[in-house]
Amino acid sequence: MIDRAVLSWSGGKDAALALHELAGSGGEGGSGDVGGAPEIAVERLLTTVSAATDRVTMHGVRPELVERQAAAAGLPLDVLELPADPSNEEYEAAMTGQLREYADRGIDRAVFADVFLSDVRAYREENLSDTPLSGYWPLWGRDTEDLVEELLAAGFRATVVCVDGSALDRSFVGRDLDRDCLADLPEGVDPCGENGEFHTFVRDCPAFEAPVHVETGERVTRTVAGSEFHYCDLLPAE
Repeated sequence: MIDRAVLSWSGGKDAALALHELAGSGGEGGSGDVGGAPEIAVERLLTTVSAATDRVTMHGVRPELVERQAAAAGLPLDVLELPADPSNEEYEAAMTGQLREYADRGIDRAVFADVFLSDVRAYREENLSDTPLSGYWPLWGRDTEDLVEELLAAGFRATVVCVDGSALDRSFVGRDLDRDCLADLPEGVDPCGENGEFHTFVRDCPAFEAPVHVETGERVTRTVAGSEFHYCDLLPAE
């Protein structure tokens, strides 16, 4: 039996790699599922957008660009708008409501691209416990150096769109995530940015029928929850 799934979609490399893994391996991966990996068919993508900025949360990407990614992947995209600076309760209520809607439409699984942050996974599992959906983590427990090498070898093209100023300086935003960029990462920064050091936007990958063309716009620095983050605006291009 094939489980129908929605994939949590940020537009970044981890979500795109999770989609690629599921499309190519029938769901094999380090999910932690008892009894082996299930067969999963991703039917929809779900992204969250801040009502305050009209940008994808954390990544700061224009919604139009993730819409173009979804079109390139041949999948419908659902956009969940979150209030400005939502509390945990507001976020959980919005997400739980969305997941219950999926369950009503016959979706079985919510897929996430987390790799090793146990507290994040536990938080997602707690939210899922209030819905009929089960979670699945196709990249869970993988070595992040291996993951980034895998995506580069597979032809992924991604731009660094956001960095945590406490981990990386402003010069990293707008760069291609390639081997030169990885070589320049300071010691202690995870090569996949799994600790939130940086976020990316995928312009092309094997799951896309065609690349998503972008132009690099202005670079800005914003304070979010008391921390400094640097962003690079990406503009749609033909």
